[in-house]
Amino acid sequence: MPAEVILGMESSAVSIFAVQVQTGELMSRRQMTDVVNRRGMRHAHMVNITEEIMCEGMRADFGAVDTLSQRVIEIVRAAKTIRGTTPTGTDITVQLSPEYHWLKTSGIISPKKWGNLPGGEIFTSPWELNGTFVVDGVVGDYLCAKYGLLGENPLMLTIEKNRLTSAQCANKALETEFWEYCHTDENSDRVGEFAIGTNIGLTRVIGNILQDEKFPGIHIAFGDPYGFHTGANWQSCTHIDVVGLHFDIWADERPIMQNGTFLV
Repeated sequence: MPAEVILGMESSAVSIFAVQVQTGELMSRRQMTDVVNRRGMRHAHMVNITEEIMCEGMRADFGAVDTLSQRVIEIVRAAKTIRGTTPTGTDITVQLSPEYHWLKTSGIISPKKWGNLPGGEIFTSPWELNGTFVVDGVVGDYLCAKYGLLGENPLMLTIEKNRLTSAQCANKALETEFWEYCHTDENSDRVGEFAIGTNIGLTRVIGNILQDEKFPGIHIAFGDPYGFHTGANWQSCTHIDVVGLHFDIWADERPIMQNGTFLV
């Protein structure tokens, strides 16, 4: 990150990061968020923001999103396991740990936690995640703009004890590039984030991870677990989200979502 930007943030209370992502720039963003975290700044993270997102996801009723997010986070904080399934074949079970914190980024940004905009998710780092995750929404980082919506060519991932063990897709270029991304360092293939999207103002995925990860349902990310916030004690130089669609979700035995619609 340019020194001039960092210097300016050292004397600022609010920052807005609105950019188009480039390959290999994740570390510069981490330099910036290190300052945000240390100083407790109110920071809006808007990577790959577009006019479409400003007219859709950013126009949600964030009061309602925050109310729903709070209800869901209270349920999952008390749960020991979460299970998620989809009609396309996702079936994952997540073991949770009281050592890891749940966080809410619902579009209302406080000094305690900066947030992506548009907001609408709760997330933690899983203690252990196992199963199959079918990515029929989008993948994150710079691969999102490159491959777009994956409904016609879903990416099927197998995860064992938090580690990615296989990735299969009819689009072999995506399969290869995703697999290589998830083997950049020793923890790039490790599930660092488990999240539930809560932006009920969204009606569809659009092929942009900034908004699509907030779509009601589950998304996970391989790589860095945002340990400063979640409490996870490991790191990675990469972080890539994957989004699925039409989830049924249970917190312990309690159903909280059916076919993509919240039941709480």
